[in-house]
Amino acid sequence: MTVSLPRTAALGVLAALALSACGAAPENSSTTADGKNAATATSAADFGGMAALVTAAKKEGRLNAIALPRDWANYGALIDGFQKKYGIKISVENPDAASQDEINAVTSRKGQDRAPDVLDLGSSFAISAAQQDLLAPYKVEAYDDIPEGQKDAQARWYNDYGGYVSIGCDAKRVKTCPTTFADLLKPQYKGQVALNGNPTKSGSAFAGVWAASLASGGSFDDIRPGLDFFAELKKNGNYTPVESTPATVEKGETPISIDWDYLNAGYAEEFASKGLDWKVSVPSDGQYAQYYSQAVNKDAPHPAAARLWQEYLYSAEGQNLWLKGYARPVLMPALDQAGTLDATAAAKLPEVTGTPTFPSEDQQNKAKTALAEGWAKAVSG
Repeated sequence: MTVSLPRTAALGVLAALALSACGAAPENSSTTADGKNAATATSAADFGGMAALVTAAKKEGRLNAIALPRDWANYGALIDGFQKKYGIKISVENPDAASQDEINAVTSRKGQDRAPDVLDLGSSFAISAAQQDLLAPYKVEAYDDIPEGQKDAQARWYNDYGGYVSIGCDAKRVKTCPTTFADLLKPQYKGQVALNGNPTKSGSAFAGVWAASLASGGSFDDIRPGLDFFAELKKNGNYTPVESTPATVEKGETPISIDWDYLNAGYAEEFASKGLDWKVSVPSDGQYAQYYSQAVNKDAPHPAAARLWQEYLYSAEGQNLWLKGYARPVLMPALDQAGTLDATAAAKLPEVTGTPTFPSEDQQNKAKTALAEGWAKAVSG
């Protein structure tokens, strides 16, 4: 498995592509004989059932995706599985883009055949996209099994897979690996601590700052202690502005990386074959869990394929593929109860204690505003 930068690429790439786009979206070919339109279908049943949805999606023959790295939580296997099962080609543009880049692509390409059909967004960005009226209401068949608090009441987005903020560490370059946020402030980690992106654009980096806040006396109502933490980390020389990627880890540029546990755990497996000893721990003083959310572009050029992709991701097959990528699928409790959970994959997840809690929509909006206003100042100089 080749490992690549997780969803933190710059906006410039997308902007250039948007400027070059000139094609209008094709006429909708996803209308059934009795006049049902995939673009307005709010469920498979609303479109005439799964068989009708599959037929319409195959007729479209294509799905436009963005920001889906193949090595991110096992996306490669999910993409391959969907293509093999339905014969629908998935085109993934700019796989290393961040959540905000996805939203920018939707708004800049409205009405174009190159617009993204589907989105995978950090939860705060999914909320923002819904508030901008960019997302189509659509209930997958498993919608009712998604826990309350992890789905939009109008079904414009719902959580899919996730995990905990963790600390990854190259044990061959770092004598004693840190296991808590408090450890990260110690002088022996000078120039070694990195995030995997800019928290004003990247959901994973955003979570890293919030976890630091919880470890520093903050709460879901106050992310500012997290900003203060990184300001102190910057001041004492421990923070490096180099965005952590597998490549920078291999070069020794970012030997300590704050990232999702499923990414760090996956990297540990990959790095082992290259002679690196990558240790992963979920910090007890800043235990923060979050999920990524799925959504359908309201103006998706391939509306049937977009909805079928959602159904696949929330099927037992799709959910277990997340699990094999060390991510925790949102339907894990339901699969366990139904006896369809991959127990072997579940047993490999990084250990955590307690039950995760999640910030509300208002809390996430408040945190995003605080980050937008304070991040650059916190790590400048």
